[in-house]
Amino acid sequence: MSKLYIVPTPIGNLEDMTFRAIRILKEVDLILAEDTRTSGKLLKHFEIGTHMHSHHMHNEHKTTENLIARLKAGETIALISDAGTPAISDPGFLLTRACVENKIEVECLPGATAFVPALVNSGLPNDRFIFEGFLPEKKGRQTRFLALAEETRTMILYVSPHKLVKTLSEFIQYFGEDRQVCVSRELSKLHEENVRGTAKEVLIHFEKTAPRGEIVVVVAGKTIEKEAKKSKYSKDEEE
Repeated sequence: MSKLYIVPTPIGNLEDMTFRAIRILKEVDLILAEDTRTSGKLLKHFEIGTHMHSHHMHNEHKTTENLIARLKAGETIALISDAGTPAISDPGFLLTRACVENKIEVECLPGATAFVPALVNSGLPNDRFIFEGFLPEKKGRQTRFLALAEETRTMILYVSPHKLVKTLSEFIQYFGEDRQVCVSRELSKLHEENVRGTAKEVLIHFEKTAPRGEIVVVVAGKTIEKEAKKSKYSKDEEE
């Protein structure tokens, strides 16, 4: 029976690959990989010999129609990205949407993704949060920051290493230097690091120590500051 499987892969530590993910990747007719060279190493490690096709942001608009035809013909296809869960700041949405529109079954396996451990590691409220992914590079960046400055939920962003210092400076500009921030780096890997503190403190840290690797940034919402001020005022009145 035709089906599209969305299969998460480890974000760093190969031990995070699930037994089910390995089985599915061995059983399907085709694996769609963001970068076949990167995924080839993963498949070789787990002795998966299924044929791969390249499926990434530069060709997914062109390949989706053909993939839908193959699924309609009865094939089973698995979609993986270089790391983590496909469609989360990676290719996958277009093909998933096309499958839903064509009444082709889609099954997403649970598994590795970077923003969940980063959120939990941060120590910031996680009952309500928003995932922003990568912010716009230029056009719309200021507008997005102005909107996020009023956001009351905890915010999660993906930031490339060479833009982290700039982004932390923008936090200070739009959110204030005392906004609580956690930068998680190289999650699940040997040199995993979680740097917590105010936006100013975290900025100073990474100005001294150049950031490397995959980075997730978690930022406290505006209400955290309001509650802190309220608590301070109440304490002052009691004194």
